[in-house]
Amino acid sequence: MAEIFTGISSIRYEGPESKNALAFKFYDADRVVMGKPMSEHLPFAMAWWHNLCNGGKDMFGDPTTDKSFGAEANTMAHAKAKVDAGFEFMQKVGIRYFCFHDIDLVPEADDINETNRRLDEVTDYMLEKMKTTGIQCLWGTANMFGNPRYMNGAGSTNSAEVFCFAAAQIKKALELTVKLGGRGYVFWGGREGYETLLNTDMKFEQENIARLMHMAVNYGRSIGFKGDFYIEPKPKEPMKHQYDYDASTAIGFLRAHGLDKDFKLNIEANHATLAGHTFQHDLCVSRINGMLGSIDANQGDLLLGWDTDEFPFDVYDATMCMYEVLKAGGISGGLNFDAKTRRPSYTYENMFEAFILGMDTYALGLLKAAAIIEDGRVDEFVKDRYASYQDGIGARIASGEATLEECAANALKLKAPKLPGSGKQEYLESIVNSVLFG
Repeated sequence: MAEIFTGISSIRYEGPESKNALAFKFYDADRVVMGKPMSEHLPFAMAWWHNLCNGGKDMFGDPTTDKSFGAEANTMAHAKAKVDAGFEFMQKVGIRYFCFHDIDLVPEADDINETNRRLDEVTDYMLEKMKTTGIQCLWGTANMFGNPRYMNGAGSTNSAEVFCFAAAQIKKALELTVKLGGRGYVFWGGREGYETLLNTDMKFEQENIARLMHMAVNYGRSIGFKGDFYIEPKPKEPMKHQYDYDASTAIGFLRAHGLDKDFKLNIEANHATLAGHTFQHDLCVSRINGMLGSIDANQGDLLLGWDTDEFPFDVYDATMCMYEVLKAGGISGGLNFDAKTRRPSYTYENMFEAFILGMDTYALGLLKAAAIIEDGRVDEFVKDRYASYQDGIGARIASGEATLEECAANALKLKAPKLPGSGKQEYLESIVNSVLFG
C-alpha cells in the first residue's frame, strides 16, 4: 500500500516550548496524571465521517479538500482507500480508536442487500488493519438522518415501512459494531423531532422511538454486544425541536421508557451550547445521574447559531470537561473528535494540525483539572457551603428522616433565618484562573 500522507511522519511530543507545527506541546501519552497515563485518561477517537469523508462542503459552497485518497468517489475502491488513509492517519497521530456511521464506510446502494454486502466487504478489510495496528473501534452507529426517507425521522417516522428500514440499518450496524469489537453503540436522533405540532402525535412518536431502542437492545444483547448504548443529545438542527434536547431530557426519556439500565449519554460540546447550556452542565448532569458514557470533543462558535463542529481550542472548557470526567472516575467510552477543519484549511497537513490542536487542548485541560482537584480549595469550599446539613435538623433533612412539620417547627423557633453563606463565585473563579494561568 502506497503512503498517502507523504512527508508527514509520526507526531511526537516535544513539549510546550516547541515551535514545530507537527508536534504535541502538551499531549504526552505516557505522562502519569492522578495515577494513570495520560493516554488512559484521554482515549481519543477519530470520527470517520468528518476526517475521511468531509471535504469542506457547506450550504453555501462546494468542497475544498480532496478526500478521494487516489480513488474514484462512490466506489468500493474509494471505501478501501478511506480505510488505508484512516489507519495511516491514526497511526501517525497516535489515535487508538475510531467511530463510524454505516454509510461513512461504503456508498449506499439502492438495494439494502447490496449495501450490506458492501459493508461486510469493507469491514473485513478494516479487521485486517485493526489486527496489524492494534487500533480499535470505540463505537458504531447508523446514519438515519441523511437519506430523504428519514425526512420525518427514523423511530419517530409516520411510515411503518421507513421504521422497518431503520430497524434493518440498526441491526446491521450493531452486527458491524460487534464484528469490529466496538465498546458502544450510539443513537443520534438527527431527525427524531418535529417541525410543527399541527401534524405531530408527540406521544406516539416518543413511544415509537423507545420501541425501536428496546428492539436494538434486545438484538444487541442476543448477538453478544456487551457495551453501552448511548443517546447523544441535541436540541435542534436539522429539526426545529428534537426529542433528545439535552442531557436532562434524554435521561428523563430513558427512565420513563425503562431504557436507563442499558443506555448512557454521549455528550457533545457543541450540542450542549446549542441547548443554551455550558458543556460542563450537560457533563455534570450526566455524571451525577451515573450516565456519563462518552464524549464528542468539539466546540461551536457562539456567534453562529448552528453546529459548527470546530476542533476544540478553549482550554477553560476542556478543563471543566476533564474536571467532570475525573470526578466521574473516568468514562466507559472515549473522546471522539466529532470535528472538522475549517473550510479554508484544506490540506492534509491541516488535518494533522487540527488533531494536534484538539489533543493538546484536552491534555492541557486534563493537567489543569487535576491541578484544581489536587489544590483542593474548590472542593473544600463546596463541602463547607453545605455544612448546615451535617448535623441537627440539616442532617435529618439530608437523611430523609425529617418531616414537613418538624422543619416548620424549627423555622418557628428561629423566627427568621440568617442569610446563606456567601457563594464567593468570584473567589472560586480566581482560583481556577490562578491554576490555569499562574
